[in-house]
Amino acid sequence: MSETIEQAAVPAAAMPNVKVAVLGAGKMGGILLQAFLKNNLFGKDQISGTVQHPDRAQALSAQFGVEIGIDNIEAAREADVILLGVKPIQVPALVNLIRPVLNEKKLIVSIAASVKTRSIEDAAGCDLGVIRAMPNTPAMISAGVTALCAGRFCTDEQMAVAMRIFQTVGRAVVVDEKHMDAVTGLSGSGPAFLYIIIEALAEAGVNVGLPRDVATLLAAQTTLGSARMVLETGYHPALLKDAVTTPAGCTVDGILELEEGGLRVTLIKAVKRATQRAAELAGG
Repeated sequence: MSETIEQAAVPAAAMPNVKVAVLGAGKMGGILLQAFLKNNLFGKDQISGTVQHPDRAQALSAQFGVEIGIDNIEAAREADVILLGVKPIQVPALVNLIRPVLNEKKLIVSIAASVKTRSIEDAAGCDLGVIRAMPNTPAMISAGVTALCAGRFCTDEQMAVAMRIFQTVGRAVVVDEKHMDAVTGLSGSGPAFLYIIIEALAEAGVNVGLPRDVATLLAAQTTLGSARMVLETGYHPALLKDAVTTPAGCTVDGILELEEGGLRVTLIKAVKRATQRAAELAGG
């Protein structure tokens, strides 16, 4: 008796009418490409990407089952949305390269830090929509946050497409471009600052007798839980802090040490300095 094996139907993509090309499917570009597939935002036939080296392109094509090549012009020609995942210094040359296949119906989304929308528009040579995006590395586990700002010719519909794209890797917000350097300093650089805090908390746990693996788990999960409390309750962090701080208790003594050590001021200064550096890079 013969048996019929039926293949499971592939669910329809959430955005079936949009073709996207990731020019520079490296670190963040690769994260986004994987998120598109994992969350079924686009079908495999809707996605293409490029990298510099043919061997790498072949390996990624085999890994993800999508078209990955080295021809930026051809990838851009076929795409409705063009994601620029190359280094900031490479963006002007890349946009100039694909300029012959650009038109006003296409959307360029740049995830290159400190590259202004105006410079991309000027390099494109036509009035197409441009969106500047600042994601962060927790996008790798769909827990990132991305700030988006629109160029002069970007439509509401195009911004809605970009929001949908970056919501696959976390949360997304729209800001004015004048705030993008501050976004870079806060949420772009912020994970590194928080890793230092988690590391320090874990070291403190070891110092008072906890095994290192337990101390690291406690520090990391406490940070995660505290962040979720802020996001999900909507309460101000100061109010949540006060809920933990009982009169004459352990926590208030710890907070006094933090204030004496200048943690609050140091974090503020770190974000300000990172913001200033982003502005310096944007200015060339």
